[in-house]
Amino acid sequence: MRAALLHAYGGSPKPGSRPEPQGAVNLVAVAAAPIAPLDLLCASGRSYFGQQPLPYVPGVQGVGVIRRSPELASGTRVWFATNAGMQPGDGSMAELCAVATGDLVPIDVELSDTAAAAIGTSGIAAWMALTWRAQLQPGERVVVLGASGVVGQVALAAARHLSAERVVAVVRSQAAADAAIAGGAHEAVLLVGGLDRAALTERLRTAAGGPVDVVIDPVFGEPASAAAEALGPGGRLVNLGGAAGDRTDFSSAVLRGRTISVLGYTNNAITSTQRATALAAVLELAANGRLAVAHDVRPLSDCGQAWQAATGSGSRVVLDPRA
Repeated sequence: MRAALLHAYGGSPKPGSRPEPQGAVNLVAVAAAPIAPLDLLCASGRSYFGQQPLPYVPGVQGVGVIRRSPELASGTRVWFATNAGMQPGDGSMAELCAVATGDLVPIDVELSDTAAAAIGTSGIAAWMALTWRAQLQPGERVVVLGASGVVGQVALAAARHLSAERVVAVVRSQAAADAAIAGGAHEAVLLVGGLDRAALTERLRTAAGGPVDVVIDPVFGEPASAAAEALGPGGRLVNLGGAAGDRTDFSSAVLRGRTISVLGYTNNAITSTQRATALAAVLELAANGRLAVAHDVRPLSDCGQAWQAATGSGSRVVLDPRA
């Protein structure tokens, strides 16, 4: 079968061939395989999962149809997860993929394969960060840092759906601000050069119409520090990543005085049932036209250039193994 193969850590995968999976309990014919930040991290060779045997087929998630399964009928449309790059074995960036039973989630909404794949694990993370970690309540104010990324795009739409009183997007360009407003934000705050922490905190509070209740933070660094200062009593900051830096600082007086919570989130900490429920919720939003994630579809044969395009892009790059 055709596949994208990573031959060297720190490089890009190249088109190649791989034997079809033999003896797999569940076999999926892949229709869409997104290049996610976790794929890039694992392929860098610097992830906390360590280096897996090379070459391997990247792809921690995908969308396709069941070719063979004891649990699901042949032809059932599914989203699926893999451990590619985290454990020895191949992932979704191939024509066929072997998948564990607990990592299959049937899709029953009218949404294209590539759109569903683009949402995928980022959508799950955004939904669970809001509902499970932040325990967002109707009428609360939400700030979404890194709102032009896929997690941010989903978080904006999900917060509106969950009846947040005010949703504020933090972005780095006017084009991203316009997209954020179209995607569910009531207002967008631009990060511009020279804007200090106190000024950013004040702009966030003003845009939110008062103290912030929840911050969804895929970036950390200085933006997280400023957003934490904007939180009101009982506020919660949920961190999902470190795009702006791996370290930051918070005021002890603010944390204690306002009883603020700083919470971490990873999809690895949730159950398969939570994952399936969250995915169903965000795909339903997308199918109903209330969520759209920007994505760029490339053929599998273009995997090397697609990989480079995915680095630092707010648009999710999705490979089509059928093309």
